[in-house]
Amino acid sequence: MTVFKIHSFNKIRCLATLVMLLLGASQAFAEEASSARQIVDKFQAQLIAVMKEGKQLGYSGRYDKLQDAVSNSHDLTKIARIVVGKEWEKLSETQQQQLVDVFSKLSIASYAHNFKEFTGEAFIFDSEEETTRGGVVVHARLTIPDEKDVKFDYMLKEKGNSWRIINIIANGVSDLALKRSEYTSILQREGFDALIAKINEKIDNYSKL
Repeated sequence: MTVFKIHSFNKIRCLATLVMLLLGASQAFAEEASSARQIVDKFQAQLIAVMKEGKQLGYSGRYDKLQDAVSNSHDLTKIARIVVGKEWEKLSETQQQQLVDVFSKLSIASYAHNFKEFTGEAFIFDSEEETTRGGVVVHARLTIPDEKDVKFDYMLKEKGNSWRIINIIANGVSDLALKRSEYTSILQREGFDALIAKINEKIDNYSKL
């Protein structure tokens, strides 16, 4: 075999290897990138799974099970920032991180408290729509035996190569709007430490109810 043929063969082999690597990377990226609906579907499935084990797990067990589920589906930093509005810019970086941490715990605690047992509930996807600001709203229902369905509107924004929930509207009531009204008022009237104390009190109450 001539030197030219050896070089040509090596070049082709290198190109083939590069193509395979690129194809593999593209496939991995496609698998990693999840649509807005997939994020919501997965989170809802995790909620139902925890509900089915709810009594055996107890509050602390449900909390532990839901930590990753909430963190991987919600943009908790953005939610915390929206909740305090313009007051966010007045906080130090340490205070901002403290607020995100305690608000993350509150979010997980509220799910652990509210989704504590299973009596045949099921989430049903209704529709999905894009917003004018580049977000997506996923409309779904929670069916409850012998009770009216609960409508859930999940508002999501892109974060990196995936989507994250930034607000949930249940039967027309925005969780984010309620928290923003309450927490901004506390922050302005009583200060940062009072807000953190108030949130920690709610977390503590969830664990006891």
